[in-house]
Amino acid sequence: MKYNELQATANKSKKRVGRGISAGGGKTAGRGTKGQNSRTGKKLHATFQGGQNAIMSAVPKKRGFKSKRVPAQVVYADHLNALKGTVDNFALFEAGLIATPFHQVKVIARGELTAKVSLKTQGASTSVVEALKKAGGSFEKTPAPTQKSQKEVEADDK
Repeated sequence: MKYNELQATANKSKKRVGRGISAGGGKTAGRGTKGQNSRTGKKLHATFQGGQNAIMSAVPKKRGFKSKRVPAQVVYADHLNALKGTVDNFALFEAGLIATPFHQVKVIARGELTAKVSLKTQGASTSVVEALKKAGGSFEKTPAPTQKSQKEVEADDK
């Protein structure tokens, strides 16, 4: 007989316990005798210690809070002097001032703002808005643009 001629099954069926003495897994059905673990319907979680919380109380809880909110990308007002006309998320992205045009952007005052710019972003400090008006520009609060899904991009290409 050769190894490739063996009549062995790939998947052995699992042993059915609790079906009588003659079946080979009767009476206690492999659970031992008595006690909480031999009973049905009682599930013990991994940290349960029989009512004694010695180890679990010895391990410190993880403190603090981690926010899932993505912080706004910051652009400083003096960087706007290099831009002209209408400035939105895409113009800031092309200028290399933000990492992605699809997140919140806030313009913060720093330096001198001299360019006449029409700013359309998600936020700007009050001092930036005043500096824009003083330079002859304007500020309009707009929602962050949403990124198109791959299906929408393929539909637009057709």
